[in-house]
Amino acid sequence: MKNLIGDVSSSARILPDLDGEKLFISRAEGPYVWDKAGKRYVDTALGFGAILLGHSPSTVVEAVSAALHSGAAPSFAHTREHPAATMLANYTGALSKVMFTNSGSEAVHLACRAARAYTGKPVIAKMAAGFDGWFDEITLANVGTQEAVFTAGQRPLTGRTTVLRFNDEADLEQLFRERHDIAAILYEPMLANAGCILPKPGYLQKVQDVARKHGALLISDEVLMGFRLHAGLTSHLWGLDPDIATVGKAIGTGVPVAGVVGKPHILAPFEEGRVARGGTYSGNPLACAALIATLSALGQKDYVELNRRGEGLRTALETSFREKGIDIGTSGFGTVFSIWPGPRVPENYQLASTTADSPFSNGLHLALRRHGLLMMPSAYGRLYLSFSHDDAVVEQMLKSFENAAEELSQQIK
Repeated sequence: MKNLIGDVSSSARILPDLDGEKLFISRAEGPYVWDKAGKRYVDTALGFGAILLGHSPSTVVEAVSAALHSGAAPSFAHTREHPAATMLANYTGALSKVMFTNSGSEAVHLACRAARAYTGKPVIAKMAAGFDGWFDEITLANVGTQEAVFTAGQRPLTGRTTVLRFNDEADLEQLFRERHDIAAILYEPMLANAGCILPKPGYLQKVQDVARKHGALLISDEVLMGFRLHAGLTSHLWGLDPDIATVGKAIGTGVPVAGVVGKPHILAPFEEGRVARGGTYSGNPLACAALIATLSALGQKDYVELNRRGEGLRTALETSFREKGIDIGTSGFGTVFSIWPGPRVPENYQLASTTADSPFSNGLHLALRRHGLLMMPSAYGRLYLSFSHDDAVVEQMLKSFENAAEELSQQIK
């Protein structure tokens, strides 16, 4: 009898069988993972965005190992906590106060609590089809649900959460005509889990202006996009001024660490002990050591070159598939992007929900897996690149895509 439900601890890890075989990873290093049989794959899932330096970099491994040897859970304040907070705050500008958590879901939960405490208003408005964690309140209108494609006059509301349509300025204005109890708008700079849907030019600035006009805060959920395009927040890179942001994934190179960063006056209720927070493992020595080592490295990396490499891959694989008689499009950036069936990519979730093709994405996953590359099988999946994906690895990836395109073209015939 199997004791582990569904073979995994998170449903996002479930992969289809290939030729009757399940995939179990035994180790990972740099841009590669190896399965239990010893076969090597180029990894493009990369901890769903957590691995930006590459798997198991020695500097991070050594720092975490030293922290483990000096005590993983000292219970009380420890010597790595303040340095980790200072290191993070060095990259987050006016969001200079830090609270650590263990997961992005916890960070979003804490950020929402912060907004409600500061404004005295109860409701958080999130973007439909955005993924902001798996806690009950915030899963409203996730990808694939009916609530994510709500019709006019039928805006979903569950408890203290409601939604608005990404890239829809009219719906943004309508939200505040309908409600006067919005504590904050929770947004992702890019709707990554909906297939890397980019904001229209000026849209997020409009969100910021309208929220400020109505006394609502801005929470930028950067658990996925933080440190993905540069060493810092994507919102700041794009000229936005959120009040609170959540970070995670890439800041720890796969070691569980996340956090909330905010403007001092916004997070003052926590500083003063008027609002509860906790977490036995929050800001633990291993997490702090991983963050310090990771951000020290990311601060020295050439993001422009990494994005160039990824953009070249996007262009080349679109061409490769077209030459095999298969039209595809890609959306996102060189460091994180999605593949869509057909040459046009959706600009909102309404279009994405009708463009998504699960059989295509599943078939592409299996074909690539046969040819030594692992990617997410979801119709809204993403491909990530890390700094360990150098030009030689990208050439390997392109060869895998060319072989997969040939295989899929033969199936079509």
